[in-house]
Amino acid sequence: MLPRFVRFVAALALLPSAALSAQQVAASTALKPLTTEAMNGWKSMRGSALSNDGTWFAYTVAPAEGDAEVVIRSTGTTQEYRFPVGDGSQSSQLTLSGDAKWAAWLSWPSFKDSKKLKKERKPVQATAVLLNLATGEKREVEKVRRIVFAGEKPSWVALQTASDAPAPAAAPPGAPPAAAPPSAATAVILHDLLHNTSLTVADVGEFGFDWSGEWLAYTVETPSRVGNGVQLRNMKTEVVRAADNSKGLYRRLTWADSGLALAVLRGMPDSAATDTLFAVVAWKNFTATGPTRTVYEPSAATGFPAKMKIAGDRAPRWTQAFDGVYLGIRAVNPPKAKGADWEEDEKPNLEIWHGKDARLQPQQKVQESADKSFTYLSLYRMTDQRFLQLATDDMKTVTAAPMDKWAVGYADRAYELEANLSGVRKRDAYVIDLATGARRKVTTASTASLTSSPDGQRFAYMDDGHYFVQEFAGGASRNLTAGVATTFWNDEDDHNVIKPPRFPVGWSVDGLTLLLTDGWDIWRFPVRGGAATNLTGNGKKDGIRYRQVLVSNPRQRGFDLTKPMLIGTYGEWTKKEGLTKVDPAKPGATPLLWEDAAVRVTRARDADMFAFSKGTFRDFPDWYLAGPTFVAPKRVTDLNPQQKEYAWSAGSRLVDYVSDHGVKLQAALFLPAGYEPGKKYPTLVYIYEKLSQGLHQYSAPNETRALNPSNYTSRGYAVLMPDITYEINNPGMSAVWSVIPAVKAAAATGIVDIDKVGLQGHSWGGYQTAFLVTQTDLFKAAIAGAPLTDMISMYSSVYWNSGSANQPIFESSQGRFKGNFLENMDAYVRNSPNRFADKVKTPLIILHNDKDGAVDFNQGVTYYNTLRELGKEVLMLSYPGENHGLAKPANMKDYARRMDEFFDAKLMGKTPPDWYVNGVPRLAMEEHLKARRPTKAGQVP
Repeated sequence: MLPRFVRFVAALALLPSAALSAQQVAASTALKPLTTEAMNGWKSMRGSALSNDGTWFAYTVAPAEGDAEVVIRSTGTTQEYRFPVGDGSQSSQLTLSGDAKWAAWLSWPSFKDSKKLKKERKPVQATAVLLNLATGEKREVEKVRRIVFAGEKPSWVALQTASDAPAPAAAPPGAPPAAAPPSAATAVILHDLLHNTSLTVADVGEFGFDWSGEWLAYTVETPSRVGNGVQLRNMKTEVVRAADNSKGLYRRLTWADSGLALAVLRGMPDSAATDTLFAVVAWKNFTATGPTRTVYEPSAATGFPAKMKIAGDRAPRWTQAFDGVYLGIRAVNPPKAKGADWEEDEKPNLEIWHGKDARLQPQQKVQESADKSFTYLSLYRMTDQRFLQLATDDMKTVTAAPMDKWAVGYADRAYELEANLSGVRKRDAYVIDLATGARRKVTTASTASLTSSPDGQRFAYMDDGHYFVQEFAGGASRNLTAGVATTFWNDEDDHNVIKPPRFPVGWSVDGLTLLLTDGWDIWRFPVRGGAATNLTGNGKKDGIRYRQVLVSNPRQRGFDLTKPMLIGTYGEWTKKEGLTKVDPAKPGATPLLWEDAAVRVTRARDADMFAFSKGTFRDFPDWYLAGPTFVAPKRVTDLNPQQKEYAWSAGSRLVDYVSDHGVKLQAALFLPAGYEPGKKYPTLVYIYEKLSQGLHQYSAPNETRALNPSNYTSRGYAVLMPDITYEINNPGMSAVWSVIPAVKAAAATGIVDIDKVGLQGHSWGGYQTAFLVTQTDLFKAAIAGAPLTDMISMYSSVYWNSGSANQPIFESSQGRFKGNFLENMDAYVRNSPNRFADKVKTPLIILHNDKDGAVDFNQGVTYYNTLRELGKEVLMLSYPGENHGLAKPANMKDYARRMDEFFDAKLMGKTPPDWYVNGVPRLAMEEHLKARRPTKAGQVP
């Protein structure tokens, strides 16, 4: 349940706003204030690529609004290419060929022209650009939507053209995934990179090169279906052969990842023309004389489940040994009922909410489309022509282990009702023999996940606080972590549930070693016996978290423990980030990169060349190139040099403090532009669980979101983002015990003016804002976005975005309560803002939208009405039709501007706006909005 709140706050945690009062700061620093035009011109990197051999670094850079540019730089020389690519909101699809000889991208009409074309309802189409990196020769092809190089060392590139036809209408909600989707066939241009010649293949539906680039497979789809089929083209000999022909539809053309094999679904309408029935057509053993073909036609086979069909929207997948194909199946569409259809006024419109429903009716409604499109994983074994349905109604989740000898499955149907009430999602875990389909239960009523080894021989899982490894064959099991003086579950998780396991770091390539993390260090466990080894050594001792292993090859399965590993590192109490080298053969870690900055590292697949970004709250995360030692890295980007012209934050500081209950915590404090030591500043506090890890998070200025730290620091505010830790049965009081000490500690630095502190939060942060103002007069102004205000009424309401009940949120997620409100009434009352509304003295704005599907609209309404009745200084903003967060840009800008005006009035002494002082009658709202309409230049009245 936690992610549903967090997903919104991820977008709001650094909520931007419009710049209105930067003039005062700018005047004192001789720097310009942030304007709408300036914010829209702020650039960001929209994707980057480091060539496999490390010789080229390419990226797309684009402003918030405007035209983008592709930049391709040599990593060893000063050579650089720059090309405009049009509208920055479009994807350039920038890619480098596997042999680093070519670059390719899509170039779009300009931002201005694209906007005009969209307004005229005309297609916005791109031009493909091919660049010879050695010579600088540029080639262009118009009306292209996809670019694909042929293999690792391509001599060909495929360019799929765009259609001038409008997109097909979407299916109605809940419609069954019956027939195959309509064809989007267009021409594909095959361009010879060596000879600069092209040929066009018409009516191509789907296409793809095999891994080597020697073969191109494509489906042919014509309006009449005459000539439909699969064609194979040998890119070396240029010989084309028909691999399959019929009047059917061909969907989900897929090459095998592990070798030369191909599969597709071939669909034909059934006799009643109410459904499309698919067969699997598969090819392997590609030779000069052509591949061998296998067709699996369910209607002609024995053992295929009755009243089921192969699903046309799940791609077939070959097994590792090319002896079988995985596919998805689902029920056939029922025949159309005979007799007259119901008249609309005769048909009742009814839902039956039954007490035995495992899922609420609203949840079933939200998941209706997913339920109808669900497919049961199955396997057709070619060696014995046997069909195995692996997933069933009681075990819907099944995943094949590597090497395709075994699979793991989870049966949760028996626990579904309990899970949707309590939030604790139990299940039975099984292993499945892919030769026979036989199951063996591994765990019962557990939350464990099974993690298979790369060789497919064993799997790891946590049970009763320990990690076990069990052999697929025979079931022999071993406790790996018994006797190790640390824990491998998340002992820092403060929710009211069983402590979740920390997911394994990974396996060795041979499957004989498992790497685990205790949240700090990485441990090596030999699965066949022997002592565990702490590879990093100092993580827990020095407060360093060793995190993900840097992987440069996406096809890599497991770690080669004969070679050093590169591991991302994070300082829990310093907020430093970097990269460390660890030799799996001996303990100890060697830092390569360790910065007071947020760091992101990528590595060339086949070379010791690295590209990394390094940014702070003050400094944009520009990119650097480095060799294996990271000594003297070379900076290669400067995306926002204009920043130095504007009033900008003086940086960030880490504030250490202790909660009222003795917990060591931290807060990120962002300094205002023009900061002068000894001077106190009005401060905004933004809250949402733990936020100090954002100390080095760069926040690009933006006018469409609220409480962006860079916007506010530019205008003379300090911004504080503290950590909150929780005690069971006290989510509201936990905020009090954590946030107030944070503000006092920040004030003790001499930066924060304790008499001019504002508070803002959204969703869970909105709840804590609404609660905090009932417990303290510390804040001089507050804005609570989409707040929970009554824990009892909210407990049994519906989370409409998912359709599920709210109970799990309270018992197993952010609520952190033990039991329901009947069992724990005092705790629910004690932490409900509306029960203490009479204590509120802080001027408060509530944001709550009528279509909020996360926190019910009535939560904001009842709190507003209660405060209004008590004569409190309260105002509620509501944007009709909006959900939990604002989506319409005009609404986002309006909210951000009103937030600015409110805090400026309460914390900076500016004249409060009339809309805040007197409100706006409904009949006057149109004129009110017109009077505030920004000019074309982006200026606001």
